[in-house]
Amino acid sequence: MRELIIKPDPNNENLSASVEGIDHEGNVITTNVVTEKALTLYLNSQEVVTMMTIGDFPDLLAIGFLLNQNMLHDDDEITSIDYDDDINVVVVRTKQQTNYEDKMKKKIRTSGCAQGTTFGDLIDSLDHFSFEDTAKIKTSWLKELGKKINNVPSLYLSAGAIHGCVLCEENRPLVYMEDVGRHNAVDKIAGYMYQNNVDQKSKIFYTTGRLTSEMVIKTVKMGIPILVSRSGFTAWGVELAKQAGLTLIGRARGQRFIALSGYDRIVFDSDDNDFEEDAKHQRKASRNRK
Repeated sequence: MRELIIKPDPNNENLSASVEGIDHEGNVITTNVVTEKALTLYLNSQEVVTMMTIGDFPDLLAIGFLLNQNMLHDDDEITSIDYDDDINVVVVRTKQQTNYEDKMKKKIRTSGCAQGTTFGDLIDSLDHFSFEDTAKIKTSWLKELGKKINNVPSLYLSAGAIHGCVLCEENRPLVYMEDVGRHNAVDKIAGYMYQNNVDQKSKIFYTTGRLTSEMVIKTVKMGIPILVSRSGFTAWGVELAKQAGLTLIGRARGQRFIALSGYDRIVFDSDDNDFEEDAKHQRKASRNRK
């Protein structure tokens, strides 16, 4: 497997802290917990939002947020990105004027963790969006992606209370971001794609979180045709995915999954024996939990 371009850093002391407590037997223990920092984002001279985040990649988070909220476009020229870690402020400056005021009038609070927001006209834009039909996802890739992503050392494994999102191509995880809000992890990947001119047409987006309307909108906005999650769906998320022609795959565990939109992109290339092997592992894991 090609090495991940960006991966979680559970050893980064700025992203977690040791806290003392007691366990279920009253024993004194020390455990890791993730950090939360308030990051205030400015677009030119206007304050846009204050986000709760673990604090890594503030530049990518800022760019991705603005792109996914339609406040920044692919053809906008960014002249500078300045981050002050003393006051936790990031300022994105563009060459041209922005339509900040119009966007703020359409602000909607979403179901995302840590104060996720989106804007009303993004939903309207799905009516005019369409994906190319060339993208595919093989069922064998799904199983391989799950294994590879689960084996990456992460803050989730060391501290919990965090969401992960991974940009993938075929069976290869490429960029793995974590944050206290899944929408922040998405936005950091969007910022990476923008800064590195990533071709999104052949990509797969993998998330540990729920497949909500916000997740669907952000994935469509990034131009990625396939969205996969270990978790489940919301009805509005499914409706918007069908509206945009997005392939929506949830409850992905091993070879098993449920697809509720865009089934034509799925290539069933797995052996029946793989399913039986998965079932054995799941039954064994279930017995061990009892």
